[in-house]
Amino acid sequence: MSATNPPSGSSLRGNTSPHFSIAVFEGDGIGPEIMAPTIKLLRAVAKASGAFTLDFKVAPAGAAHFRDHGVSLPGASLETARQSDAILLSAMGLPEVRYPDGTEISPQIELRMELGLFAGVRPVLIHPGQGSPLKVAERKGFDFVIIRESTEGLFASHGKGKVHGDASAEETLVITRDVSEKLFEFAFNLARRRKETGKGPGKVHCVDKANVFQAFAFFRKIFHEVAARHTDIAAETAYVDATALWMVQRPEMFDVMVTENMFGDILSDLGAGIMGSLGLAPSADIGSDNAVFQPCHGSAPDIAGKGLANPLAMILSASMMLEWLGHEHGVSEMLEASEGVTTAVNDVISEGRVMTPDLGGDASTEAVADAVLDAFDKRLRTAA
Repeated sequence: MSATNPPSGSSLRGNTSPHFSIAVFEGDGIGPEIMAPTIKLLRAVAKASGAFTLDFKVAPAGAAHFRDHGVSLPGASLETARQSDAILLSAMGLPEVRYPDGTEISPQIELRMELGLFAGVRPVLIHPGQGSPLKVAERKGFDFVIIRESTEGLFASHGKGKVHGDASAEETLVITRDVSEKLFEFAFNLARRRKETGKGPGKVHCVDKANVFQAFAFFRKIFHEVAARHTDIAAETAYVDATALWMVQRPEMFDVMVTENMFGDILSDLGAGIMGSLGLAPSADIGSDNAVFQPCHGSAPDIAGKGLANPLAMILSASMMLEWLGHEHGVSEMLEASEGVTTAVNDVISEGRVMTPDLGGDASTEAVADAVLDAFDKRLRTAA
């Protein structure tokens, strides 16, 4: 999951391990509850590695901050994010707190737009026998990635829509060559890396609605142009409605799929559904200079403060952050740490003994996070 250029904020502490600054947006509702054990785990992982250090700086933002202070993303918090090496963002938003136009408070969208985070990365993964609402998935397993363009498409009109009295309303979908080319280059490069590491066959699907809309015909045209520069990777196209069907019927056919913002938003939740829970769905939004890592689920204020929130999507998002930083800065130990965290999460899920209520268990948020850390430590001891 590499950006075009590495961020510029990392430094070396003397001649020792690389040092990275992480901006932390704790979020609303269950956000702080899943962020705290994630940072605890990251500190332990970095200490165990000894090859890198992480500093965390909290940046206030969110619906509660808007309610209390009249601003959802303060300028100082945006600058903290901009100057950091990576950004961890927990669930944000509260149903009862809204902007004057009635839309939800969504600093995460503002961050994507302000920082140009054009590539939304949504892994969809089930190991054979792990368990899934889909019997075919449970038997065979699958591993693919949805790349959602995150700055334009239908979301380009976020906060700019027009309502004409009580008669009509309109939003504008935007596709540009500049962003689309960067998006497709990202998708092909990711497919190549997955092929090289044995995670996928080296295939990219462009998912659109080019049979109906000129904007998507343009999107597909650019895709074919970029594909011609990556002849070692298979390039295929699919309409979004057919893709939704195939994700349910035969998800193993996909490797990397790349699509417009709104389509990616919807297909990502479908991907989480076939994994069994939004609580298992991590994500990243990556640009040329910055990257945000966050769970796909919402802030679940109905269970906030009860210790019932599933921390696994947040932990997996942090694992994606370690992987991205490792690739960007050439720190192989961070790649190993990321793999270790992801494997530990999979161990906990496969064992099924310590699960939060959304996965059929009765364990607390902290107990699940501790189980992941225990599984990580166990693998370290076994390797030693």
